[in-house]
Amino acid sequence: MRNDRLGDALAAQREADLRRAVRALLRRPLLRAGGRDNEEFRLVRQHAGTLRTWFERNTGWALLVDAGTARLRRLPGRDTDPTHPALDPRTRLPFTRRRYVLLCLCLAVLERADQQLALGRLAEEAVVAAGAPELAASGITFTLADRDEKADLVAVVRLLLEWGVLARVAGDEEAFVKGAGDVLYDVDRRVLAGLLVSRRGPSTVRDTDLPGTTTRDRFEGRLAALTAEPLPDSDELRNRSLRHTLTRRLLDDPVLYADELTDAEAAYLSSQRGALTRRITEFTGLVAEVRAEGIAMVDPDDELTDLRMPETGTEGHVTLLVAEYLAGRDGALVPLARLHRLIRGWAQEHSGFWRKAATEPGAEEQLAITAVHRLVALGLLHRVETPDGAPAVRARPALGRYRVGEAVLLERGERRAPAARRKSTRKRTTTR
Repeated sequence: MRNDRLGDALAAQREADLRRAVRALLRRPLLRAGGRDNEEFRLVRQHAGTLRTWFERNTGWALLVDAGTARLRRLPGRDTDPTHPALDPRTRLPFTRRRYVLLCLCLAVLERADQQLALGRLAEEAVVAAGAPELAASGITFTLADRDEKADLVAVVRLLLEWGVLARVAGDEEAFVKGAGDVLYDVDRRVLAGLLVSRRGPSTVRDTDLPGTTTRDRFEGRLAALTAEPLPDSDELRNRSLRHTLTRRLLDDPVLYADELTDAEAAYLSSQRGALTRRITEFTGLVAEVRAEGIAMVDPDDELTDLRMPETGTEGHVTLLVAEYLAGRDGALVPLARLHRLIRGWAQEHSGFWRKAATEPGAEEQLAITAVHRLVALGLLHRVETPDGAPAVRARPALGRYRVGEAVLLERGERRAPAARRKSTRKRTTTR
């Protein structure tokens, strides 16, 4: 009996360690030995075989593990979601177009660099690379001529430090921005080599292979070409491809809406929904919330998300108020200008709790942008336009959980009305 209890305890500990390793990879697909990732990396390396098999079978993602790094090559379920940009680790502001280009240029420079590199040297090489005619033709320039360009470079370096591509040896980035010093870094080539995740190398995608004539069409075509997978030529391969796509989206997207699926994806999900969600729940701890409109995999521990709802602070409160207002509009189109007026009023109403700058003229526009971005990223809103072309938004079904109904005050001893007739203070409007 004692051996049985010991065996059960060991099995439970192994299951807990395995789930912790899974969640670590979903939260940070690149883990390194040492530093903040060390314990999670150890667990991933310990359970590498099981992890590799599950991810390969259910998502098609490869897991590469060596003595110093673990990299989950996480291809997206769709390549058309722009709502989760790279962020400056210090300011949390999204990367601009120039910063994305500069990131690619810096990675190219680091690929050819020595084991150690100074920030000044990295900047010089990036300036040379930015002089390519193709970049000039697209309107991208980088000369380090002003403080803003130096700040862009430092934002890129901070991201590379966070990823582990660079490790600071000496110096300070702020001193470089002010022109008062330089910074020395070690370059981790194992991490650098594992950053790019695509089915083919970007340099192999030729402009002549891309459909469309506009810049936007060619950009989307290039993205699709990077992640395109071989077309399945048998029922088994087609089912595997559908399983991979749907599992990726259930793991990646806040909500998987039925109206976004192709006919083949919808048919597969209808027949395999229970098996798909059960496998994810058993492996990750996420819990399926199934509605007529779609499925959301909810994390009871609130760890596997980059955006929380609700959230503290002025922006978090504004976002919650906007969500409650739009949830009561029954999917009606709401112009952005109306949200601006509402936020101006809320700023006065909550002036004692919001930061002072939120009550200044014009502040409502940025607050509205932030709130709408968060709700769109969480799959709760659509950006649309009014008939006259003005920007507007429309609630998606999952926003119904934030609808506020009328409060029902009961006298002492009074019983509540049956559920079919009573109104609750908060209710879900989506149907199972």
